[in-house]
Amino acid sequence: MSLPHRAAWPIAALLVGYPLWWALGLGGLSVIALAPAMALVLWRRRPIRMPRGFGLWLLLLAGYLVSALMLGEMPPGTYGEFGPGRIAGYLMRLALYASLTIMVLYLGNLTERELPQLTLVRMLGALFVTTVAGGLLGVVAPHADFTSPVERLLPGAVSGNPFVHNLIHPTAAQVQKVLGHASPRPEAPFEWANAWGSNISVLLVWFVVGWWVYGGPRRRLAVPPLLALAAVPIVYSLNRGLWIGLGVGVAYLLLRLGGRTRAVLCAAVAAAALAFLLSPLRTMVAQRLDNPHSNDIRAFTVSATVAAARTSPVIGYGNTRNATGNHRTITTGKTDWCDTCGHPPLGSDGQLWHLMITQGFTGAALYVAFFAGAVRRHWRDRSPIGMAGVLVMILTLLYMFVYDGLVTPLGLYLVSFALLWRNQTGAPSPGRPGPVVRRGGVFD
Repeated sequence: MSLPHRAAWPIAALLVGYPLWWALGLGGLSVIALAPAMALVLWRRRPIRMPRGFGLWLLLLAGYLVSALMLGEMPPGTYGEFGPGRIAGYLMRLALYASLTIMVLYLGNLTERELPQLTLVRMLGALFVTTVAGGLLGVVAPHADFTSPVERLLPGAVSGNPFVHNLIHPTAAQVQKVLGHASPRPEAPFEWANAWGSNISVLLVWFVVGWWVYGGPRRRLAVPPLLALAAVPIVYSLNRGLWIGLGVGVAYLLLRLGGRTRAVLCAAVAAAALAFLLSPLRTMVAQRLDNPHSNDIRAFTVSATVAAARTSPVIGYGNTRNATGNHRTITTGKTDWCDTCGHPPLGSDGQLWHLMITQGFTGAALYVAFFAGAVRRHWRDRSPIGMAGVLVMILTLLYMFVYDGLVTPLGLYLVSFALLWRNQTGAPSPGRPGPVVRRGGVFD
């Protein structure tokens, strides 16, 4: 991976340096810390280019600003008081949305000399290797954790908040009784297990492009063992959304690839399937499919979220709310006699539902239109980066039903969007725009 120009150091710090941010306790929030440096680069090279369809994203951001008017309101079937916690959650999400917007524009306005497409792809590949390492750590040492410097600096009232604690306290895995007994679900170096599942599937796409499609002999030699290692935490994650996403990815490639490349893919998939069936991992997948575990919880929160969104369909409520009761009882919260009772937050089971409660049906529709529009516009781009980017956009639309986009997954979705944008128009360069990577070849 060649070193990027000095103007591109913020994105290198974000992707390649992510393990350090995670250790500091700023993993998911690192884009906020780096956004001012990206904004400074943009300011110095006005006028700023914008991609087609970006107006939908800006409308989504504007809608989130308007939704602040409803922070003090309570939809039916929820409880809680308007206070500093709700305001802090809103402001944190607003900062994330704004920072991610700056990041997309920053990436699209760097020249190919400053940040070559292949360099950016390989940065994502480096983060894939980090994610595999974190996943393996979660499998072999699931209880590993430590107090981060940020956690030490924050007052206890802030660091003790469950949501904040998840972001600033590095842990290797979530230990849950998904299979009826305690089992680890890897999450390092991200904020929770579902974020790890979403992120590794997106990063895997770019890892294959950077290390196999455009890789030399040594990089290609490293791909099979790294993918085999990745299979272990992928299965241990017990993450059905991730497994479905990988299946969708294979189906997409079989549809779009042709000739010899499709035959090679079929052979690789067959070999991987055979190795999996002969491995102990097969038993764990079978156990997970026999233990739906979260289906009832998801059904409850999704139906309650849709019901609440109907009472403010245009601008939502600005932030999540706690549901009264859960899927088993109308009792709210844990008690001495009901330790399974709880109050699941509405919008916690997927970005689509999160947008419904925070920004109403309008926000959800804008999100879908933005990413679906990217698929439509770039479908004809048959270069490796173009096809990989479209696949990630499809996964984004799939995962919105089961995974929250915030904190880290949405960042990777939008980096992938920026790669598509740069690939279509060519990164701006003095005198000659033109394509930024060779088209055709491996995927034709």
